Amino acid sequence: MLVLLMVVNPYLFGGATINNSGVLILTLFLFTVMIPGVSVLMMRALGMVDSIELKDRQERIGPYIITGILYLWIFRTLLDNPQIPDAFKIFVLGSTIGLFLAFFVNLFSKISMHAVGMGGLLGMVLITMLRYSFADFSLNFDGQPFQVNMSTLFIGVIIACGVVGTARLLLGAHHPRDLYGGFIVGLGAQFLALTIMG
Repeated sequence: MLVLLMVVNPYLFGGATINNSGVLILTLFLFTVMIPGVSVLMMRALGMVDSIELKDRQERIGPYIITGILYLWIFRTLLDNPQIPDAFKIFVLGSTIGLFLAFFVNLFSKISMHAVGMGGLLGMVLITMLRYSFADFSLNFDGQPFQVNMSTLFIGVIIACGVVGTARLLLGAHHPRDLYGGFIVGLGAQFLALTIMG
């Protein structure tokens, strides 16, 4: 979401580009991908979970707690940083809310975290389109600018949501209700965050 927001509207970040924001991108990658991933691998090595796929909803409780604490820390850290635009703070809060809502739902039923993530991405793109972007943005390929319309990006994200949901169904990892619930939680969490901070 950070990279996409930097591409769509770099002026939110004071004209910063992906190239000169590497520390922020790497820090977020470390705390949202690497540490949770290593935690699951350690839990598997210690026999706390049967598989890194975390098929049983009870096995998901530990990773949810670890990841939730990291997301709360990230949000709290970014909240006090004047160099981070409000748009990204809203999206991080939305991701944190989505994670905790998914944790709560997981206590009673299984929900697809892949769908929560994709619903959150869709929500972020919608909010970006409505509040923080221009009608289109440019990408540079070998020095040649290429214009991308925000509506095209929106359609691309909807297709990506469909691809992820279909893959989860084909793998037998979830039932349709798990996916619908995940998309609703992810999408709703972003708009809840916008309401709280907007």
